[in-house]
Amino acid sequence: MHLHAPQAAFLAGLLAYQAIRIVYQRRARAAGPSRASYSSRQDKALIALVAIGQMVLPLAYIFTPWLDEASHDAAPDALPYAGALVWAAGLWVFWRAHAELGTWWSITLEIRHDHQLVQRGVYRVVRHPMYAAFLLFGVAQALLLPNAIAGPAALVAVAILCIVRIPREEAMMCDVFGQAYRDYMRSTGAVIPRLVPRRRIA
Repeated sequence: MHLHAPQAAFLAGLLAYQAIRIVYQRRARAAGPSRASYSSRQDKALIALVAIGQMVLPLAYIFTPWLDEASHDAAPDALPYAGALVWAAGLWVFWRAHAELGTWWSITLEIRHDHQLVQRGVYRVVRHPMYAAFLLFGVAQALLLPNAIAGPAALVAVAILCIVRIPREEAMMCDVFGQAYRDYMRSTGAVIPRLVPRRRIA
């Protein structure tokens, strides 16, 4: 099977993203059990939805004929290059978010025994840089894969993830860190940088 350059770029980006995730997932597991878990079936369903959008549907498009009817004409030459650049930006944000959060990261909503509120690096700009990275990956995927199903699948899945999960995650963080997290919310955006701070949240 011959891979087109945009497909190869997508696969390379996907492998790089998974490699970063595996490294930090192992470190987080080695740090021991969490102090409290806020995970739910909904949480796990959202993770599965993102996996389908980021991996299952794109790989089905690239390696099988199942989604061929949803394919459309190849995008203008500049779009795949833009997609590769957007993916590279997403990888950098994703790596820095993992590096700065360290072993306090978990794939589900959990609080570690020594959990601290991280506000350095990319966390100074947005509160949820990993979700921001996922949105960048989703945009890149849509630019790299000219298919009406596989192309936008990740962006749709991650948008649903953000809409459903961010409010729950922020409620958890407010419970744990109180006014410190509310002040942090006032000065930063969730996934897009905030230009003007909000009023103090009581």
